Amino acid sequence: MPAVRIILIMATLMAAPTALPAPLFEESSVLDATLEGPLGELMDQTESREQLPFVLRAEGVEHAIKVRPRGKSRLRVCDFLPLRLNFRKSEVGGTVFADQDKLKLVVPCHTSERAEKNLLEEYAVYRLFNLLTPASYRVRLLRMTFADTSGDGENTRSHAFLLEPEEQLAARLGGQESELPEVSLNWRVANHMALVSVFLYLVGNLDWSLVSSQGEKACCHNGTLIETDTDILYVPYDFDLSGFVDAPYAFPPPELRLDSVTQRRYRGFCTDREHVEQALEEIVSKQPEMNALIRSLPVLSEKDKERRVGYLDQFFRAAENRERLLKRFDRRCID
Repeated sequence: MPAVRIILIMATLMAAPTALPAPLFEESSVLDATLEGPLGELMDQTESREQLPFVLRAEGVEHAIKVRPRGKSRLRVCDFLPLRLNFRKSEVGGTVFADQDKLKLVVPCHTSERAEKNLLEEYAVYRLFNLLTPASYRVRLLRMTFADTSGDGENTRSHAFLLEPEEQLAARLGGQESELPEVSLNWRVANHMALVSVFLYLVGNLDWSLVSSQGEKACCHNGTLIETDTDILYVPYDFDLSGFVDAPYAFPPPELRLDSVTQRRYRGFCTDREHVEQALEEIVSKQPEMNALIRSLPVLSEKDKERRVGYLDQFFRAAENRERLLKRFDRRCID
């Protein structure tokens, strides 16, 4: 792709008007909130996925909402399930949830300190990718009180985060969500896909693919395809199985024959080296900002933060020998 076209694409993404205003994701400050309702009953309804009435309180405003469990893989390993919050869009005007309808709430897998730390590390991966491109999901961190009104339920306090809805992501990028089952190599924006591939290598994420996952009709596994007038962009999500997070339930795909998710393996498609080299330069240039972001995370101890900084530093040290790292990518890229 000519350099001029790359510049024009990125300029278009940066300048695209926000068709759906989303004040919730314009701020990065931690939002204090309380979710009150029959949480215990909700967690027992994983088969029916029935919506139950809850109350969400934030910034002095009380919202009557419906909540249901969501997710697939976490249903098998977590006792505290991710949730979908269903607002009445007509009733949220003038609040932090203005223009919101349905929101995904990511919560710790278990009610433990380790699980909360893992959640904050996954949140950090989203924020790290935000540093590199607007074609990324925005997130909002919450300091949440979960007030269970069912049975002998009690209050639980933990961080959680909200994920930008697909339609708001698409609106920001001036496009719409695609329902293509897979992606032709000729349809992708090569420089953006190289950035995605190198970034997912940086954070040790192996759980992604440019084809539809089992049981899904549309592409892609752990990623959203956004079609603009001229391009198709892959935007990744779900980073809990990455090496950066290193969750206790995370294991590498068996076909890769790796011992741990902390081992990196490049899984990008083969493309012109100039695109991968450009992506590598962009990521390396953001190292100070990435380290600062990690060190600003709540709950994690200084030792935890330095361990995460150290994991990224393995990549940055390898990137000092650029030619060697690029050859490693060449050997592993997918034709």
